[in-house]
Amino acid sequence: MFSRYQKSAPAKPNGKAPPPMPAQKRAATTATMAAKKAPAKAAPADKERKRKERLGEIKLELHKRLLENLNLAALEHATETDLKAEIQSISAEALQELGVVLNKDERATLHQDLFDEVMGLGPLEPLLKDETVNDILVNGPQQIFVERAGKLQLTDITFKDEKHLLRIIDKIVTAVGRRVDESNPYVDARLQDGSRFNAMVPPIAVDGSLVSIRKFKKDKLGIKDLVNFGAFTDEMALYLEAAVACRLNVIVSGGTGSGKTTTLNALSSFIDDAERILTIEDTAELQLQQTHVGRMESRPPNVEGKGEVSPRDCLKNALRMRPDRIIVGETRGEEVIDMLQAMNTGHDGSMTTIHANSARDGISRLENMIAMAGIEMPLKAVRSQIASAVNLIVQASRLQDGSRRMTSITEITGMEGEVISMQEVFRYERLGLAPDGKIIGRFNATGVRSHYSDRFRQWGYNLPAEIFEPVEG
Repeated sequence: MFSRYQKSAPAKPNGKAPPPMPAQKRAATTATMAAKKAPAKAAPADKERKRKERLGEIKLELHKRLLENLNLAALEHATETDLKAEIQSISAEALQELGVVLNKDERATLHQDLFDEVMGLGPLEPLLKDETVNDILVNGPQQIFVERAGKLQLTDITFKDEKHLLRIIDKIVTAVGRRVDESNPYVDARLQDGSRFNAMVPPIAVDGSLVSIRKFKKDKLGIKDLVNFGAFTDEMALYLEAAVACRLNVIVSGGTGSGKTTTLNALSSFIDDAERILTIEDTAELQLQQTHVGRMESRPPNVEGKGEVSPRDCLKNALRMRPDRIIVGETRGEEVIDMLQAMNTGHDGSMTTIHANSARDGISRLENMIAMAGIEMPLKAVRSQIASAVNLIVQASRLQDGSRRMTSITEITGMEGEVISMQEVFRYERLGLAPDGKIIGRFNATGVRSHYSDRFRQWGYNLPAEIFEPVEG
């Protein structure tokens, strides 16, 4: 019997039949045709996607039934165990009616997802509970990134659609008395656990709502923790303890996510317990261990544009409350004027953070903030004000491998003509890059004796001279 490929082909216009096809090529062609006829097998990824879609549809239907059957008013008083039992009961009945059969793992996952939808923040809830996650970044309903150990990672968690994402955003902002919609498309809020929340919705967010959550760490890192993590050295910690205890005014400078707030929180542990401290923040994150602490949180305006309490309002009132020290979570606007005046008028030992990439950039940033506040002063007078108010700039940085380091400690020593004079006491030196991408480096002293050595000694801190000696080689 001959294959259909061996039948004579119709003659071409010149009357000659084409030459017979080689056997090897005939076999390959036959295999190709057979492959086209054979039913395509679903790839594992395709199966997983279909399974997720199926579970998503089931979850959506069960969520509707839960809202119809659960007594939402009674949820506030129900225990987690009772609520989960109620959800399981309603979902079991609904699954039976729908004729859906799930295995044990799928059923457990479904019940947990339903609980998170009713009481938590839906798909975001597992990420909020994950202690290794620092930031949650949502770029539309189908793309959720997290930051772990300074590195961004794409997760396999998604929202069903934009409506689902908007429902979770609305749930968050409604809980704090805010509103977000087309007329007011962005919002800042604070979650119940203290995490910072920011969202921007369409039409401003083009490809779906944008959400960022900076998670609140219940257990703040102390000085010893930061030393153990390699953020700085014992010698630098010894110097910083003397600087804070002797009431130097400190600015922690750094970029986004560089660890400014963590550093500020750790430095505050050196403040004497007998001092009265007032803190001012946009989102209350500082966890001071001292006894006498007053905490203030600024407030944005409501949808009518009223009710705003700015950081400057908080700072002006703080100055009337007899503080020994004032700690401002972040200085980024006109409150810089009051902050510098506070540092210059008897509130030594005050601290704040600013966004800048180096100590010198930090000074320029302060100058720009004063200019933007509408204060008309000669540049020399502005710099003189800064030089007399600020004593120390601590630079925090997040390096390319995700690690966070205190890359510089710089003292402000006064004015030289119209320029603020500064001297670096400690720095982080990069030496190379390991094969795994980790940065190789070391902390080193610059060899400069501290400008405040006499002050340290007067306060009882006799720092050993060797901590200021550089390591050669």
